[in-house]
Amino acid sequence: MRELTLALDTSNYTTSCAVFDGESGENSGRLLDVRPGELGLRQSDALFSHVRRLPEIIDALKIDGRITAVGASETPRETEGSYMPCFLAGVALARGIAHVMGIPYFGFSHQQGHIAAAAWSAGHMELLETPHLAWHLSGGTTELLFVRPVGAAVRCEIVGGTRDVSAGQLIDRTGQLLGLQFPAGRELDRLSKSAAERKSYLPKKDGCHFSLSGVEHKMKQMSERGEPEEEIAFFALCSVIRAVHQATAEAKMLYGDLPVLYSGGVASNSLLREMTPEGIFARPQYSTDNAMGTAILTWRAVKAGG
Repeated sequence: MRELTLALDTSNYTTSCAVFDGESGENSGRLLDVRPGELGLRQSDALFSHVRRLPEIIDALKIDGRITAVGASETPRETEGSYMPCFLAGVALARGIAHVMGIPYFGFSHQQGHIAAAAWSAGHMELLETPHLAWHLSGGTTELLFVRPVGAAVRCEIVGGTRDVSAGQLIDRTGQLLGLQFPAGRELDRLSKSAAERKSYLPKKDGCHFSLSGVEHKMKQMSERGEPEEEIAFFALCSVIRAVHQATAEAKMLYGDLPVLYSGGVASNSLLREMTPEGIFARPQYSTDNAMGTAILTWRAVKAGG
């Protein structure tokens, strides 16, 4: 019988679960509901939504085999003090399932899951065994990481990224300015393809770090001048991409010409992929999904002897 690991991830944006058999897997997930005009959820509302949503997400998951271990995303990062209440929903259920079934439970960080899902879906599982650079680009995170293997998982050291507004926040604020539904990434990506002028701005940098507040300010000025929405969409996205490229080049000067892995919801953007041919990208459906990465790390932990 096929042996599987089961994993749950309850981030501030998506309820997801997945199973993995060492080579392939299945996942089920759904974005949390956000009221029109708003830019996310309070932690208490996200936690409640996950608790209510988890049964239907698990019911939708195809489980063809025997579950041998359960994992969950416990924290945003694997650093001390990293905490977000919404992860408690997935952790509580995962621990309960493991206890009732008499099988091991393993906890990882949301960020570690992103790295594992990206490496696996890009066909580069060897990255989990060797140092590399990685971007975690999502609604609340824009971090450039130096990633090293540690046991069955990885250790992520923040070496660059934004010092203020995250890439995902900028994208969603651009969407709000243009009257788009949250999250706005996919629609902004579509709009940007029609841009004719294709203007952008290189954000202020400090080594591998940069600031995106200037991009937001200039984007609002464009809107006030009545510039077309497709030009504003391109401006916001391309400015983020230029900042990412600049920080990546700085990091390679410090750490060497290492492979660069791109993970997180923003990494599914087609303009970023088009302008970064040398990057290693998660398949779009696994850019946002984290449970698959946690299921992969749970599998690796089992095979390593727990």
